[in-house]
Amino acid sequence: MQKSRSSKKMAEGENQAFKVFKQIYSTCLLIFCTALVMGLIFSRQTKISKDVHPALAFFILWGLVIWLNMVEGGQGSLVGLAPINFDLYKDTHPTTFISTKVCHVGDNLDRYLMGRQFMVIFIAFMINLSGAPLPGSELWGLPDAMLAIFLGSGIGMILMTAMIGQLNSQVNASHCMLDYINNYFAVFTFYVAMAVEFSGLMHFSYVIQLVVGQLAGKPIESNEPPKTGGVLMFFWFRVIVSLAVLCFALAVTLSALFNGQTTIWPGVPPAVGVILFFLLMSVIGLLEGMQIAFFAVAKLQKSERGKAKFAMKTCDLLYRGKGRNLSGFMIGRQLCVTLCFFVVARVSTLAVGPEDENIFGVSDGVQAFFNTGLLGAVITTNIGSISWQLVASAFPIAFLSNPFVYVMLCWCLFLEATGICSGAWVLAGIHKKIAGFKRDEVYIGTAEERAAKNMADDENELHVGAGHMVKLPGFADVELPPSLQQLMNNDPSVAEFVRSISKQ
Repeated sequence: MQKSRSSKKMAEGENQAFKVFKQIYSTCLLIFCTALVMGLIFSRQTKISKDVHPALAFFILWGLVIWLNMVEGGQGSLVGLAPINFDLYKDTHPTTFISTKVCHVGDNLDRYLMGRQFMVIFIAFMINLSGAPLPGSELWGLPDAMLAIFLGSGIGMILMTAMIGQLNSQVNASHCMLDYINNYFAVFTFYVAMAVEFSGLMHFSYVIQLVVGQLAGKPIESNEPPKTGGVLMFFWFRVIVSLAVLCFALAVTLSALFNGQTTIWPGVPPAVGVILFFLLMSVIGLLEGMQIAFFAVAKLQKSERGKAKFAMKTCDLLYRGKGRNLSGFMIGRQLCVTLCFFVVARVSTLAVGPEDENIFGVSDGVQAFFNTGLLGAVITTNIGSISWQLVASAFPIAFLSNPFVYVMLCWCLFLEATGICSGAWVLAGIHKKIAGFKRDEVYIGTAEERAAKNMADDENELHVGAGHMVKLPGFADVELPPSLQQLMNNDPSVAEFVRSISKQ
């Protein structure tokens, strides 16, 4: 017995030492990558720094990375707070309440998630314009091999964006939801996402939502009465406009790809560029849909789970042990998605100069607007992200039965195991210390304590199932997230399912 305890302590010590090593090397790598991107900007080797001024590129990049941090953390907070009773925090966190009292009414959470999805992709496209290296970039006499790895592949900017702009915010927002959005920057971000959804740019996705609901034989649940009269007409008007914008964006982008008028790497044939564009959007869609499917499958009855080989292999790997692979997937997935966003941005962002013929003969002003990358963001959001999430919500088992899902899960777990993004935990710790974040339990107690006060969480506030894009939270613990643990406590069938697949 004593020997067993000693071995266990030794193993824990080794694991802790390896964890510290990963955090140190990842933080050093992050500092190096950030220095590279700044060097590119101030040597005028990115698009905006060359065409306008390095100072503008610098402020756009850092402004957008900071905003992306709030967009990512805000999602985790607003989704996580949906089941929590307003009365528990509206006095201690009045600014948080400004957002949640709107977000958690009717179908506004779904609207927010749709607008937020476009914001993430558009921000990634704009960061690409500010910090991505131009062809032939050189810096500080670095060896060609190092330039190819960190600049040519874009990995330097990708690691910087993923760790500073995404993962570290998810680490803090997963446990400090109330504090994280208790500021007017979060309120502003929330209302921008709502405005994006209201604009109708993404409304074609609602058609996909209705179609997958019909195909699945499951009505789309709503907290609002059916649309009628002018509201219904305005809804379908925006759907038509959204479809027209999507088709036009596809036409412009494909024309530019076939004419070699995008920021894609020199020497890549146009046909290969088109294939790469759609292939990467499919990878993005697969990764986005996996989050939805992993959450949805836990809510299925045993008779509905099926015996598909790859679905069972995927679930077995995902929930093995205490759910460590679940958190590992979320971390590796974030890095993969960020990589794909930047590569799609590189492939699809237009680069039509003053000496070139404008796409479809439009004016120079309109062409300059096309060159911002907005059209590529519209395509990626509709086709490469939201549509896949909606399909996964309606057909989770069929989605998980795809062997590529298992392959991508293994790849994401491998990336996380390398510790390449472990620097995000260092940043999260620094951010938490400076901001004074406290865990939510300090303010509102645990789920059990809330229930004892007759203020139990209302899980029905989180719409899951066909047509809803509620994902697994962006947690960073090594065990199952509290939301999934609570789901297991409330629903014995879920607990039985998780235990059964972990034993297979």
